[in-house]
Amino acid sequence: LWLLVVSGAGGSGEVPPVPRAVPEPRAVPELPRAVPGSPRAVSDAELQELSEQLLAADSNRAAPGQLELNLKSSGSDTAASRLFSYVSPDLLARPTFSRLLALLDNYEPLTGRDETETVEEQREQKEFLDAVLDTPVLQLLERFVLSKGLYSSAKAFRADLHSMWFGLYSRSSGKALDSSGFEHVFHGEVKKGKVSGCHNWVQLQALERAERLEYLGYTWDGPWTGFPDVLSLQFRWDGYSKPQGSLLVGSSPEFDLALFTLCFLARPDRQCHISLGGEATTIQTYSWEKQRLVASAYPLTP
Repeated sequence: LWLLVVSGAGGSGEVPPVPRAVPEPRAVPELPRAVPGSPRAVSDAELQELSEQLLAADSNRAAPGQLELNLKSSGSDTAASRLFSYVSPDLLARPTFSRLLALLDNYEPLTGRDETETVEEQREQKEFLDAVLDTPVLQLLERFVLSKGLYSSAKAFRADLHSMWFGLYSRSSGKALDSSGFEHVFHGEVKKGKVSGCHNWVQLQALERAERLEYLGYTWDGPWTGFPDVLSLQFRWDGYSKPQGSLLVGSSPEFDLALFTLCFLARPDRQCHISLGGEATTIQTYSWEKQRLVASAYPLTP
């Protein structure tokens, strides 16, 4: 099992969590590694090729007219405005989106408070993973990791996918099992009075719809004219600030999960250089100590 945690460089403003003293259940290969199973390296060329293939397979991403953003420069004015001018209800009703949204009310944002998983919440985790694994995007990733010998079977990959994203760990000096990779990246947390993580646009639009998000402007917008785009922005969530956060916008939940998982497996705790629509970009991931749990994952921006 891995234990999760950190957001790091690239202007994210996040600080690695304090390790919890828990005995390791098994030996872990020394870095660098490709991941479990046979450590067959994944080249930069393979990362770039596969990321483009994942993008081409992402038929659930926002199409023209399904998502409209209201971009304004950070500090350009003091008037409140919304980030999302329009989000198609049909887009949010698709299986992977609706199952992601069902998970987003399961978490306690404040660190230091134990996360409890009810039977219903565990069922929602399974339904979300079943839905994304049923898409061409995750099927493509699954075939790739099996072809590289990273896992012995599809069953082993799927079990580790659940573990690396939903395995609980502590961001509060071991005081509580208060975090997971999924919570940090897709939902977001509040640590020491500031927002930590929260690298998913579906969560941001849900918070804005609930009048809990105050959009303060963007600091960088990528070169993409369609979706997904990469955006760096500032916001407040329930009054807690995120001075700079980056995320993919307009992508499907399965695309974010597949891309972040690929980089977490192939370039853990390092920069992962990929290609989207012919444009180079970089994903940064972090892992929890020597355990194979996601700590953070997000696109780097200037």
